[in-house]
Amino acid sequence: MDTLTNGLITIINNETRNKRECIISPASKLLGQVLRIMQLNGYLGEFEFIDDGRSGKFKVQLLGRINKCSAIKPRFAVKTGAFEKWEKQFLPSRDFGLMIVTTSQGVISHRTAEEKNIGGRLLAFVY
Repeated sequence: MDTLTNGLITIINNETRNKRECIISPASKLLGQVLRIMQLNGYLGEFEFIDDGRSGKFKVQLLGRINKCSAIKPRFAVKTGAFEKWEKQFLPSRDFGLMIVTTSQGVISHRTAEEKNIGGRLLAFVY
């Protein structure tokens, strides 16, 4: 069971139905970090963690700005400066969309990873 994939599928399903918010269950720390990156880049509104005594839930406010988002499986390793190859594969055009990467400095966007000159593993993409 992959909580990241399930969460992103829930978001895209609710976006295509023009919902204003959605509930993602179960929650995980990785999913929370990915949602934070999406929020900082303007794809999502506010989100909050709801503790239900089990694994928890996220209540996410949708803005209607997501055309597609998905987890990347398998989680490919990306060397420093090799993001352009993966951008061509997962994003529709250059400088449009965002890939989310896990690095030694935490979960960040691929643009931030390029600026910091570090590599990592691809987690997800959104545009």
